[in-house]
Amino acid sequence: MEPTDLHPAEDPRKIVEYNILRAADRLGLDSEMRTLLNMPFREIRVEIPLRMDDGSLRVFVGYRVQHSGVRGPAKGGIRYHPATDLNEVRALAAAMTWKTALVSIPFGGGKGGINVDPRQLSTAELQRLRGT
Repeated sequence: MEPTDLHPAEDPRKIVEYNILRAADRLGLDSEMRTLLNMPFREIRVEIPLRMDDGSLRVFVGYRVQHSGVRGPAKGGIRYHPATDLNEVRALAAAMTWKTALVSIPFGGGKGGINVDPRQLSTAELQRLRGT
């Protein structure tokens, strides 16, 4: 896929992919290397049951993407947002890969996300969701 084939405004993952391919063009990287740079190392989707303060049970969807572990363990936190989806977490994990490489620290890029509005949870519910 060429950078001109992408429409970066569509989603965060396409923005990151667009920029990776622009850099690959400038560096003269072959198609195999482009594929490796764009492909996440590992992805997982989880359903997280949470007992609410009123006794009801809600299930939230979460994601964890490890974009790269080449430079070391995948570094990256968790995003709590009602619009979080797999593409956004992929993009954030890829961006973390490039950030850690640019500052030359021995980590790969990773990111997690939970599709939840943390402002709608009580402090106790949020602590239970975080597992603390």
